[in-house]
Amino acid sequence: MSEKRIIKCPNCGVFNTNKEYCTNCNTLISHQKKRELKEQDSKQQRVEEAIYEKENPKLAERLKKHPFFLYRIAGWILYSAIMVVSAIGAGLAWFIAMIAAG
Repeated sequence: MSEKRIIKCPNCGVFNTNKEYCTNCNTLISHQKKRELKEQDSKQQRVEEAIYEKENPKLAERLKKHPFFLYRIAGWILYSAIMVVSAIGAGLAWFIAMIAAG
């Protein structure tokens, strides 16, 4: 038994039965189709972000892979400095949270 879905088009006001698009103005009216399209857009955006990150690495990562050894050393020093500063920041955040918790 198929269920009848009657949806009013928000654009032109025509009532449509079991349609994804309005028969009058061709506006997308199916909520399920809207969710599917939004999910596809979200997946595509995550893929594009991953491709961008892969093709455009950070400065320290580029320097660590540089063919000239002095640049590689500078890259490792920069990377290590970033890690140390991050560890100190995380420790301070933990310490402040412990003080605030009592």
